[in-house]
Amino acid sequence: MLPDVRHRRLPKLFLLVTALTLTLTACGQDLGRSNFARTTVPAGAGSGPATDGPITDAAVATGALRTIKPCQFLTKDALGALGLGTVEEDPTPSSIAYDRCTNKVKDPGGKEIRLDFEIGNTLLPHADKTTGLVGGLPLRVDKTDDSDCTVAAMTALNPDTAITLTVAYPGDPCRPGQTLMDAVVQKLHSSPEKYSTPPGTLLTADPCTMAESSVVASAAPSAKPAPSGLHACDWKAKAASATVTVGFLPGLPPIVGDGYSKVDLGGGITGFQKKGTSGSSQCDVEWQHRPWQGDDVELAQVRYQNYDAQADKDDPCGKAVTVAKNVVTLLPKP
Repeated sequence: MLPDVRHRRLPKLFLLVTALTLTLTACGQDLGRSNFARTTVPAGAGSGPATDGPITDAAVATGALRTIKPCQFLTKDALGALGLGTVEEDPTPSSIAYDRCTNKVKDPGGKEIRLDFEIGNTLLPHADKTTGLVGGLPLRVDKTDDSDCTVAAMTALNPDTAITLTVAYPGDPCRPGQTLMDAVVQKLHSSPEKYSTPPGTLLTADPCTMAESSVVASAAPSAKPAPSGLHACDWKAKAASATVTVGFLPGLPPIVGDGYSKVDLGGGITGFQKKGTSGSSQCDVEWQHRPWQGDDVELAQVRYQNYDAQADKDDPCGKAVTVAKNVVTLLPKP
């Protein structure tokens, strides 16, 4: 999917994500190539036996995580306290997601550590990358090459969800990732900063309950819901190629243009639909739910996609609009 320049965003829940290649080696400790102080790694980080049982920690329950501000973990003060190096800039929140943030650190030798943080990620290292615990949560560490590492503190299993740090660092990228992840989990168990939750906000809504299965079945027969992050849900069937995605994100108010046209969703709600231009049958429908921050609003979105169908015979926008009309009736009221 090409960037939607008009909306200043790439809607995360609708990205055509390249599958993670996880035939990767475990993260080793290459201390000779790391320039930040060795003492920054807490002695207990990653220690303890891994667990395959359910995660019952209330601090990382899905409902609790939906309202956590991600950038608090990447501030100058938060990163500076870990001794990773010099933090020159404030963290950068995602303009397309409530739960992502990035920042950079320069280690004492001048090398850059790039940090990409996400709460509620579902694109994760496989379970065989589990290496002990961090703050009581199963820790997965996956070093993709000499300069890239993914560190995941699991918050739910089957389906798997985690807090993740993707670290790019030409040293030992896993080491700063584990150091920061330990601090993140500690903060989550103390007094994490949270978004405000005004009446009707989509922040606290479970997207997997915001569409009725009987309505989704008209577009994707026998589809079952599965979380795709904290604010998105994929409805798909094992034996079918049709998928319906319901999700919520911040963004500018939708307008006509760039292939979007108005559509009446009922209840006084005007939606904007756009048929896909790829080979598959696809249509996106989005609408403004309530104000967010600054010029941004809370957006609700529905995508229908069927890789095996032709758009002229499948009516993708008709199916997406049908589901969107149902979602409108189930959303919390502002």
